[in-house]
Amino acid sequence: MEKTSLRGIAFDLIVDSVKQFIKGYSNKHKFVVGLSGGLDSTVTTWLASLAAGNDNVLGLIMPDNDSTPLVDIEDAQKVVNLLGINSKLIYIDQVLQAYKMKLNPDTKALGNLKARIRMSFLYTFANSENRIVLGTGDKSEIYLGYFTKYGDGGVDILPIGDIYKTELQELASYLGVPKNIIVKKSSPRLWQGQLAENELGVTYDVVDRVLYRLIDKQEDSKVIIKEEGEKARLVIELCNMSEHKRLMPPIAFISKSTNNQAMKKIHCRA
Repeated sequence: MEKTSLRGIAFDLIVDSVKQFIKGYSNKHKFVVGLSGGLDSTVTTWLASLAAGNDNVLGLIMPDNDSTPLVDIEDAQKVVNLLGINSKLIYIDQVLQAYKMKLNPDTKALGNLKARIRMSFLYTFANSENRIVLGTGDKSEIYLGYFTKYGDGGVDILPIGDIYKTELQELASYLGVPKNIIVKKSSPRLWQGQLAENELGVTYDVVDRVLYRLIDKQEDSKVIIKEEGEKARLVIELCNMSEHKRLMPPIAFISKSTNNQAMKKIHCRA
């Protein structure tokens, strides 16, 4: 029997769908992606290379000496070598230090700053080389709000944004991604010892099961919590609290002819 995802979608269909999505943007642009050595960025880069060709994908490896393990840099370089894409290794420490000389951020603020520095590097290459910034967020992290606003959330397109984390692990195996990357504990690596599931307080198995019922099946949240337990309540609360991260900033409209709903429908093409 052909292997399928959490939602019963065959992995070859997922791959084809994402490839077609990426190809829709590849006619006029090349791509740049932040390559961390983790699962999400690896699969995103892998699919982009399959869709657009390795010559059209630039991977930026952007470690810092404080919180990036050597194995992540090695794994990112391994992906570059396997795919044959272009890459650049840029340590962000000097830029980070320049901020720290003017500011005194706590651990969380410093971590988010690292993500925003990496975003600025990505967009500098995108602007100067006419590239599109590929986002590496998966569906689980997007709905949990587990990303930095205007950091790793600051992107042009999200190729794997409709793929749950547990689906992504199986998809990676299907694609032939090295096993050590697939089984690596998920972490944004914004500070030492940071692990996603520890910080969230819930495993991705539970997260994906709850979000699947809540978003895809549109089941009542009270029923889900009753059947799945208090961890489900936590997942749903995280989803609700992070809604602002998935929306454009609200506008204070002064004209009755426009509002936030109307803005979504406006098409400016002649």
